[in-house]
Amino acid sequence: MGRRSTARRIGIADVALKAGVSHATVSRVMNGNVTVDAAIAERVRAAATELNYHPNPVGRSLALGKTDTIGMVVPDLSNPTFQAILRGLSMAAAQDGYRVLIGDSSEVSSEEAILAGEARRRCDGLVLCAPRMSDAELEELAPTLHPMVLINRRTPGTGAPSLMVDYAQGIQQLAEHLMDLGHTRLAFLAGPGRSASNGLRLQGLENFKTAHPAIDVRMLDGGSSFDAGHHAAAAVMASGATGILAFNDLVAMGLLSGLHERGVKVPEDISVAGFDDIPFARYTTPPLTTAAVPITELGQQAWHRMRDLIRHTGPEGGTDSPTVFQPLLEVRGSTGRPKAYGPISGRPERQA
Repeated sequence: MGRRSTARRIGIADVALKAGVSHATVSRVMNGNVTVDAAIAERVRAAATELNYHPNPVGRSLALGKTDTIGMVVPDLSNPTFQAILRGLSMAAAQDGYRVLIGDSSEVSSEEAILAGEARRRCDGLVLCAPRMSDAELEELAPTLHPMVLINRRTPGTGAPSLMVDYAQGIQQLAEHLMDLGHTRLAFLAGPGRSASNGLRLQGLENFKTAHPAIDVRMLDGGSSFDAGHHAAAAVMASGATGILAFNDLVAMGLLSGLHERGVKVPEDISVAGFDDIPFARYTTPPLTTAAVPITELGQQAWHRMRDLIRHTGPEGGTDSPTVFQPLLEVRGSTGRPKAYGPISGRPERQA
């Protein structure tokens, strides 16, 4: 049997002894502190090289209060929108030597606060993406989370930079598109009740209704998932609406599936529009009309704001003014001119 190696790890004490300096001086030199006398610093580095000393990265992070990681908390990582934001954030952060740790709250707002606190204790900063917690909860928690960047949420009391999509304008554009096609009966499949972006969509629809009082706009229970859209197909058919605005593309895709199973043709019988323009939206049958959001750019810009906070660079103040991204209308095959009919009860019967 071979002998077990008794070699021990070379530490700061060994370097300090060889260089004839204190442990603190070695630590300052290894951490790049420029206040150490140049000759002494060179002696320390020479001793470290001769002893083949390598700083412990965990200990170094603790000493510097710096981990080179940031945390990101999302409400539902299965949603391609949040995946794309994460990808943009991760790629941009990697260019500056940072990694991203991800937490998924599974649409449970109480889990959000726990995940956010744990992530911040382990990282140099936190990105909260579309948080579901209330304004009061967020404002109370914010002081323990800084540096923090918010995506798709604006809460001035937090003092954190925020990146917003103009969901109100986007949903208005979609509603006006359906109106211009001749639809007078619309329905909105609403998103999660705690979603700030859902609230902005509702605000946009109120603006649309005020500007176009002759258009009937009904509110239907929806959600944020494919299953929610699929489940809503029966309610959509019973509503008598000819144009449907879904909370997002996933809901719209689920609705397309549910309508197809019931023999309802899109857009001949009902027009369907989504929101976000996730990568799959153009490959549905028919391709999905939607409001395109620069999702990856959201993630990239979130890192740029975080980098400014970590490095204490960028403009002073102004954090209460969010950066707003405008959605672009993408018209595809899922919307068309309506035909006159009453509420659909199921697969249409053939005429004799």
